[in-house]
Amino acid sequence: MQPEAPPATLVFMPALKGRGTAWAIEHRFTTRHHESFDDGWGTLEQAAREEQSAPATQIIEQTVRTILSGNDSPDIDFDLSINPYRGCEHGCVYCFARPTHSYLNLSPGLDFETRIIAKVNAAERLRAALSAPGYEPLILNIGSATDAYQPAERRLRITRGVIEVLAECRHAFSVITKSSGIERDVDLLAPLARDGLVSVYVSIPTLNADLARIMEPRATAPARRLRTIERLAAAGIPVGVSVSPLIPFINEPELEHVLEQAHGAGASSAFSTVLRLPWEVNPLFQQWLETHFADRAARVMARVRELRGGRENDPRFHERMQGQGVWAQMLAQRFAKAAWRLGLRTERRKLDLSQFRRPLPKAAPSAQPSLF
Repeated sequence: MQPEAPPATLVFMPALKGRGTAWAIEHRFTTRHHESFDDGWGTLEQAAREEQSAPATQIIEQTVRTILSGNDSPDIDFDLSINPYRGCEHGCVYCFARPTHSYLNLSPGLDFETRIIAKVNAAERLRAALSAPGYEPLILNIGSATDAYQPAERRLRITRGVIEVLAECRHAFSVITKSSGIERDVDLLAPLARDGLVSVYVSIPTLNADLARIMEPRATAPARRLRTIERLAAAGIPVGVSVSPLIPFINEPELEHVLEQAHGAGASSAFSTVLRLPWEVNPLFQQWLETHFADRAARVMARVRELRGGRENDPRFHERMQGQGVWAQMLAQRFAKAAWRLGLRTERRKLDLSQFRRPLPKAAPSAQPSLF
């Protein structure tokens, strides 16, 4: 396992309305470093104004060779994942997937939420993968890294295409999202749920609308997500809630309240993880703290280091999702007690893998149309 990169020097960066971060932080593979200076002609002030103008989202359509990603982490209870998009417009500052934009030579900061890679041939590549003679059905999750129902999905319908293939093949799967956009696909999900082939998890880190606007600025409002739980549950779709990540002294005090409200809306299961700060997420998060919570930033980071054995991030398996020490134990006990009191299951819902059937080959277009 690779060691964590040293944190970047924190810079002051005013907040951008509708964005999780305004910082186009250089990624860890950068070989060129840039430093701004004032040449006496006012260009530095002009550049600062331009940087603070809200950048539009750019959708970059891309064809991919593969769409199934394997999982080798014992901390995650699924074997395969599908992420129809790279980058996420929701703009969650704490997103552990931000560093993956570094592999695209893009910033894990502002680029991650403004330059979205859409895998437009995802359904086609999934059909090919499931058709392979050696493929055996495994536990599959959609949206484990970036949200499969972010705003671009309304137009591109990539996630819906993926679900249509899974439905045709009777392949069990789960979905995790913080978007009400999943309600569009209830017509596909409800019949699968009746046969034990699907479950959904809705992520609600906070019920505070003001906090949500700075934690996850372009995600569905928390109250609207509770209605999504209601509608999914009413359609017979097993739905759980993820209260993740728990950030000390920010959203952590809401843990029990979120569980109660989600249960009241129809959630039947729950899970929770603590804040992770891998790679570039660490300086991005700390800059966000200084911008929005300067009064408690030092206290938050002190607790994070306590959770991580003195470090600001611990990438080790079995430690990275829950932390260690007394405070991690207290969080785990709070979650377990609240879940038990509400009757929320904390183990992953088992889905039926036995119904899988390989997709039928698509008929090649005929050179001569039939008369009938």
